[in-house]
Amino acid sequence: MRIIDRRHEQAQALFDALRTGSLDHVRGGVTRDTYGAGEAYAHALLAKYATEIGLEVKQDFMCNTYMVLPGLDRSLPAIVIGSHLDSVAGGGNFDGAAGVVSGLIAVQALKEAGIQLPCDVVVMGVRAEESIWFQVSYIGSRGALGRLQPEALDARRIDTQRSLADHLAEAGGDPEAVKRGDAYLSTKNVRAFMEVHIEQAPSLALTGFPIAIGTGVPGNFRYPKIRIKGEYGHVGLGRRFRHDASLAGADLTLGLDAMWAEWERQGRLMACTVGEFHTNAERHGLTVVPGEFSMSLDVRAYVQPDLMELESAFLALVKEVEKKRGVTIDLGPRASAEVAQADPELTQQLRDCARALSLPHCDLPSPASHDAAAFCAAGIPFGFLFIRNPNGSHHPEEAMATEDFMLATEVLTQWLVNQCQN
Repeated sequence: MRIIDRRHEQAQALFDALRTGSLDHVRGGVTRDTYGAGEAYAHALLAKYATEIGLEVKQDFMCNTYMVLPGLDRSLPAIVIGSHLDSVAGGGNFDGAAGVVSGLIAVQALKEAGIQLPCDVVVMGVRAEESIWFQVSYIGSRGALGRLQPEALDARRIDTQRSLADHLAEAGGDPEAVKRGDAYLSTKNVRAFMEVHIEQAPSLALTGFPIAIGTGVPGNFRYPKIRIKGEYGHVGLGRRFRHDASLAGADLTLGLDAMWAEWERQGRLMACTVGEFHTNAERHGLTVVPGEFSMSLDVRAYVQPDLMELESAFLALVKEVEKKRGVTIDLGPRASAEVAQADPELTQQLRDCARALSLPHCDLPSPASHDAAAFCAAGIPFGFLFIRNPNGSHHPEEAMATEDFMLATEVLTQWLVNQCQN
C-alpha cells in the first residue's frame, strides 16, 4: 500500500525553510546551535508545521519537541520517530533534520489516508545531540530518558562559556528535573524508536544504493581535554634536552593511527579522531620549544569488548609517550557511550518493507553516534534507516537528494502501516 506519493514538494519546502532560517553567513552552511537561536528556530518551524497538519505538539523539561498523531488506544506505549535538529557550527542542512522531516511526512501521509495505528505515533525533535557544543553526548535524549548525569548541567558551551543549566533554563527547560532523574520517556510509554538519518560516510554513494537499513551505532570513549605538560625551551636546545609537548601530542596521534591501520588489516571496525590539536596560543612562537599541548580524542567501535581493548591500548600508549618525551599527560575528564545494536526484529521488518516496495537497499552499520543509542541504553528497541549522502556530513557541502529521502520515508511509512496488523 503506497500512500507517500507526491510529497516531494512538502519535504523540499521544509528543508528550504530550515536552511533559510539558520544560514551561517560567516562560516557557510547552517548553524543550529544547541540550546541557542538556531536550534530553537528549527523546533519552532517544525512544531508550527505539525500544528498546521493537525498533530498535537508538546515539549518536555529538556525542550525536546513531540508531534503526536493519536492512536486508537492512547494508553498503549507509543512508537517514537525522531532525530536531532541542532547542527555543528557551519554544518549541513540534513544531518539530524532529515529524520524529523521524514517522520512528519510519514505521519501526515497516514493522517490524510485516514490510517490510525493502535498506539500513538510521536515525531520527536531531539535537542542537543551534537556533542561539540557542550562536549556531552545525547543531552536531549538522555535527559528525556532520565539518564543524563546531573553533573552534565555544569558543562560549559564552547562559545558562550555558559553552563548547560543556564542555557536549558533560558530555553524554557527545567534543570531541576535532570537533577531529580525524571524520565519523560521510558519502556513504559515507548514501544520502539525509529530514526532516519543521512549516512555520514559515502558508503551508499560508492555502492549505488539510495537507502540502507542501519544495523547498529558504535560506542565510544572520549577525552575532550587532554593536556600535555613538557618544558618550554629555546629553539637551539639540543634534542636530548627537550621535553617537547607538541611532539608528544604527535606521538599519541600517530600511535593511534597506526593502531587503526592494524585493525583495518585485521578486518576490525574502529575509528579515532583527534579533533583539537594545538599549542598554547599565548606562549607559542617560531623560536619556542612548546611546553604545553592540548588535544581531544574520540575513539569508537561496534563491539563493547573492542572498546575496552582500544582504551587499554591507548592508556598504554600514553605511558610510553610520557616516558619517551619526558612529559606528563593529563587526560582530563572522560566520557563514553555504549555500543547500540539495532533490534533484529525491527531491522528485518524494515528490510521486508524495502523489498515489498521493490526499493534497492543494503545493510549498513553507522560510523557515527546517534540518539537511537540513548534509547537502546534505556532498554527501548530501535530501528534505523540511512539515506545516501555522497559528501559526508558536519560541513556545508552535505548532500541529500530529495528522491532518496522520499524512498527512506516510503519505507518508514510502510512500516507504520504494517503496525496496524501487529
